[in-house]
Amino acid sequence: MVEPFKEKVYLSSPTMHGDELKYMTEAFETNWMSTVGENINQAEKGICEYIGCSYAVGLASGTSAVHMAVKLAGEKIYGPTVTGKGALCGHKVFCTDMTFDATLNPVVYECGVPVFIDTERDTWNMSPEALEKAFELYPDVKIVVYAHLYGVPAKADEISGICKRHGAIIVEDAAESVGATYKGVQTGNFGLYNAISFNGNKIITGSSGGMFITEDEEAAAKVRKWSTQSRDNAPWYQHSELGYNYRMSNVIAGVVRGQIPYINEHIAQKKAIYERYRDGLKDLPVMMNPFDEKNSVPNYWLSCILIDSDAMCHQERTDSVASYKAEPGKSCPTQILEKIASLNAEGRPIWKPMHMQPIYINNDFVDLGEDVGADIFERGLCLPSDNKMTPKQQDVIIEAIHECFE
Repeated sequence: MVEPFKEKVYLSSPTMHGDELKYMTEAFETNWMSTVGENINQAEKGICEYIGCSYAVGLASGTSAVHMAVKLAGEKIYGPTVTGKGALCGHKVFCTDMTFDATLNPVVYECGVPVFIDTERDTWNMSPEALEKAFELYPDVKIVVYAHLYGVPAKADEISGICKRHGAIIVEDAAESVGATYKGVQTGNFGLYNAISFNGNKIITGSSGGMFITEDEEAAAKVRKWSTQSRDNAPWYQHSELGYNYRMSNVIAGVVRGQIPYINEHIAQKKAIYERYRDGLKDLPVMMNPFDEKNSVPNYWLSCILIDSDAMCHQERTDSVASYKAEPGKSCPTQILEKIASLNAEGRPIWKPMHMQPIYINNDFVDLGEDVGADIFERGLCLPSDNKMTPKQQDVIIEAIHECFE
């Protein structure tokens, strides 16, 4: 029987290096504490250089970056609006189904209607085949919003090809995948308008914050204006369109600026964690979260497992409660997560697909005859993936997972 850790092992917590405090202190000492300053300038420049994009706009969160991207997409397709209702009002938008709701909530902010596209087993991301079917069912849709789950790139070329054939534009949510590449190209470069996140649990962090990313200079300028309350170029406070208080703080930007040089180091640490889990659990009826080994390199943000169907013990879930019945030689996510929690460590369920969420239960959902996302949610879980976790601590977690299958 394994013993609990004296200090908690987190799912994925911030890892600071020292430069972050230096840049935050500079902001404090120079009194550049608001939403302008050198930290913002350098953080935007650093992300552009790392990702290989032309323009980045620092914002308050990854969600606000997705919102600005979705707003731009709506106006590009359906024209601008000053009503406050959003250019997407009443229009359907194809969205990743198995993701955090921040990927698609901005569609609703703009009065759009998400249509959820099922997951593929190869990458746990949007299924290109289901997307193609969705266009057959809804040929008038002109915007696709997709995410890269747990740092694993989606099949970007296939999705882009489908969208091009149907005259649709892409909003790419790369919140979880900073540093991941598909065919040698960094995620965040595959959509017309894209977003990344610096939330506290991401591969690098600002404690909060995000960035809008694009190759479109005019779009970047619009986001800079919109995110600062859409103030017009006038000697007084004048506004001709709806604005938002979304700009990144120069203090937060100091943390991001200090984190950027460590992206690759963090990825290497996360990869080592993934590979230790893979090797340590290879004798169990589970598989790691998969990726396209030929074309993609994940950032390994979170290590996840999927339990074989015939190795699942009985598990029940309501909208708020989970339970299980132990069976020899079998286990389930609920049992393993409870075991991990008993060690003073943190795991979590796979993202519950959006079409299963109470708020979106009546939205359209497109699959290929099998609800893949629901199955992965039923059988999958995220393991402690903190890059400060020691190999010894990880060995304890691996041993605990083995105990669940005894």
